[in-house]
Amino acid sequence: MTRKLSGFMVVLLLGCGTADEAEEITPEAQAEALRAARADSVAQATDMFDPTVFDTLTWDNDNARWERGGVVWSFTCQRCHGADGAGKGPDAETFDIAVPDMTVADWAYAGDVPGIRERIFVGHDSEMPSMGLIGLSYSDVDAAAHYIDDLLRSTE
Repeated sequence: MTRKLSGFMVVLLLGCGTADEAEEITPEAQAEALRAARADSVAQATDMFDPTVFDTLTWDNDNARWERGGVVWSFTCQRCHGADGAGKGPDAETFDIAVPDMTVADWAYAGDVPGIRERIFVGHDSEMPSMGLIGLSYSDVDAAAHYIDDLLRSTE
C-alpha cells in the first residue's frame, strides 16, 4: 500500500512541475482579475439594492440620523474619503486611490441623497467597495448619505 501511494505521489509531483515552472501572474492579469471581481460585486449589489426600503426607515429626529451617520462615516468612509470628505483619507493616500472630493459644488451626487445611498450600497467597479455586500445596513447607508449631504457638504 505504501509503495502505491508513493508512486502516486511521484506522478502527482511530476505532473505539477516545480515552482520555477509555474506560470507567473502578470500585473495586468492581476488588475483584470480585480476589475472582474469588482464588476461582479457591483452587479450583485445592484441586484440586491432596493430603494423602497428607505421609505420604511424612521429616525427619532435629524440629529439621531446625523449622529449615526457620523459614526458610520468615521469607521467606514473616512479611511478613503478623509475626515472632511475631500478625498484625501489615509487609505486613499497609501494605496494611491483616486477618490473624488465630495465637498466641491460640482460633485456628481451633490444634493442627491437617493443617488448617494445607491452609490454607498452598490459601490462601483473602480475603487469603491459595495458597502451593502459587506454588511452596511440600509439604515447605516441612509445615515451616511444624509451626513454627507447635510453636514459635510454644508461647509461649501
